[in-house]
Amino acid sequence: MAVIDTHNAREIAPEEPSYYGIMAEFDDIPAIFEAAQKCRDHGFTKWDVYAPVPIHGIDEAMGMKGSKVAFCMGAGALTGLTIAFLMQWWFSAGSKLPGLLDVFSGYEIITHGKPFFAWEQAVPIMFELTVLLSAFATIGGMLALNGLPRWYHPLFKKDRFLRVSDDRLVIAIEAKDPKFDQSETKAFLESVGGNHIELVEE
Repeated sequence: MAVIDTHNAREIAPEEPSYYGIMAEFDDIPAIFEAAQKCRDHGFTKWDVYAPVPIHGIDEAMGMKGSKVAFCMGAGALTGLTIAFLMQWWFSAGSKLPGLLDVFSGYEIITHGKPFFAWEQAVPIMFELTVLLSAFATIGGMLALNGLPRWYHPLFKKDRFLRVSDDRLVIAIEAKDPKFDQSETKAFLESVGGNHIELVEE
């Protein structure tokens, strides 16, 4: 229904609802696996597969690239190793070098007759910080790359989608996909075996 603006005495057209995309259900794992391959080959880039169980090989069927979490973990590990090395070097020997500020200075403790800094006694702390920061970077990178935490998702409004955690297999194609067209995408999902196809509002 149109809204009347009494102040300006004119009719205001109702706003068009915005859409997240289209979802479709599939009967079994082989069907959704084949549909995922066809979505990949069709050129869709903003879509996902939802299932109650892990599907072996689905990432390859979707054309997904390798995870970037490993790079986050590697960066965290190198950062922890570097910090541990420099921290111990500074506390043991670096702050004693002439010309450097005597800030956070350490103690000249000779350990087993070794120099003020020797790598042997630095290994435990280097190991601990490497593991600690790599773990933090892995968790943080995973959350950031997945856009988590996310407290709301448009698909949650669909009762049939909520059964994905039980016995439903769903493919959802987002409206922001460059190849998305409401009628054509719906027809495509029907052609690859989708059923109960629904338009998902934002």
